[in-house]
Amino acid sequence: MGEDNRMKDTIRVAVTGAAGNIGYALLWRIASGDCFGANQPVTLQLLEIPSGMQRLEGVIMELKDSAFPLVDGIVGTDDPAIAFKDTDAIFLVGSRPRSKDMDRADLVAANGPIFVGQGQAIDAAASPNVKVITVGNPCNTNALIACANAPSIPSRQFTAMTRLDQNRAVGQMAERAGIPASKIQDVFIWGNHSNTMYPDPRFATVDGQKATDVFDLGWLQGDFLGTVATRGKAIIEARGASSAASAASAAVDHMRDWWQGSNGRIVSMALPSEGWYGVPEGLVFSFPCRCENGEIEVLDNLAVDAFAQSKIDENIAALMEERAAVSELLGD
Repeated sequence: MGEDNRMKDTIRVAVTGAAGNIGYALLWRIASGDCFGANQPVTLQLLEIPSGMQRLEGVIMELKDSAFPLVDGIVGTDDPAIAFKDTDAIFLVGSRPRSKDMDRADLVAANGPIFVGQGQAIDAAASPNVKVITVGNPCNTNALIACANAPSIPSRQFTAMTRLDQNRAVGQMAERAGIPASKIQDVFIWGNHSNTMYPDPRFATVDGQKATDVFDLGWLQGDFLGTVATRGKAIIEARGASSAASAASAAVDHMRDWWQGSNGRIVSMALPSEGWYGVPEGLVFSFPCRCENGEIEVLDNLAVDAFAQSKIDENIAALMEERAAVSELLGD
């Protein structure tokens, strides 16, 4: 009984865009044991673009100054082959951010080639069992590109992050009900990490009661949905910068549940579809999942009502459009 507290063998964890705002918030959580466990030593392998290397040096100095007992070593590099060598887990955080004059199609086009190179480097250098989470936006399509360019790595090992949307949904429900976020369970996200994504409340519980009994339908399909879908933009307007700490926290939640198990909870993860819920094969789409023994299980038999189906269809259409825009990068 009880958890085995003996130290495990060191794992290698890569973070791209490691000197950026999300990377900076993420590294301390990984190094402290919040993600992989309090008895799991890590070697951090940090990737930056050449112009970011000086900032990365400063980040590495700070990590060393934090004297984390679990950090066995730190590598800083601008070479993906070095950053991804023998890695057990990879956080693909670095991507070109969206500037105010770019639309989503521009963002997809600007970031696509980055993830071709990273997918190829993962294929060549990473552990065959590597777990990859794509955080950099547009994360679903970036994950699709990386996966397509890493043919020797099983597609289920490539995921994109919709946990931030789930956490935002939990936060909104908790605030409206006047209870802690820990009392909200099993709200999850369908689709794309964009304003089309759908936070599905139908299986969620609020302090043990069905969320659909606690909240009225008008709110669930109106302000709740709208607030979660546009929260990123609202934070940019309020803070003058995009979500960083909350995105890093969601990335930790995603990888922790994948690595250590979700304890029966439903969690949101985007991964290449195997045809679940009529989503075209290979499209990186957020589904309701549970994690156990390092594996992701998509809950493929939940009932879908007309409203949920309309949202699933809307997300399929948006992601098919994104896929078409990068088709030449997929090796099809």
